Amino acid sequence: GRDAKVSEEKIAPKPQILGPELAFAWPMKGTLISGFGQKPGGLMNDGINIQGKVGTPVRSACEGTVAYADNKLKGFGHLVIIKHAHGWSTAYAHNSKLFVQKGQKVRKGQTIALCGEEGNVKSPQLHFEIRYQGRPVDPSPRLK
Repeated sequence: GRDAKVSEEKIAPKPQILGPELAFAWPMKGTLISGFGQKPGGLMNDGINIQGKVGTPVRSACEGTVAYADNKLKGFGHLVIIKHAHGWSTAYAHNSKLFVQKGQKVRKGQTIALCGEEGNVKSPQLHFEIRYQGRPVDPSPRLK
């Protein structure tokens, strides 16, 4: 018989397999005030938060089609979600004003909204998410 010992090592999670990477641009000029991932108190940031002034242009990080442009999701203020190629999407929250509507095609760098402090925030900022097949991924290493 074999005396193979069962390893007690934890198996490291496999890195997320992502489809063809898209080139994403920074959606707004400003200061990064909250990064992606675990936060104190068990909170999780599914994106990043960029501080700006009310009225700062928010731009599409990549070309795509607007999937959502409304303020009906509690806590997010005026929210835009854009679907991109290969299963990618981006979300832009806490805006004061939207310039796009559902179904509209947008270019990379196109102004889609203005920064605001709507929803659950205490200062003007943009909450920005990149998702792949619906799962949040860290935007920072993907922004050029």
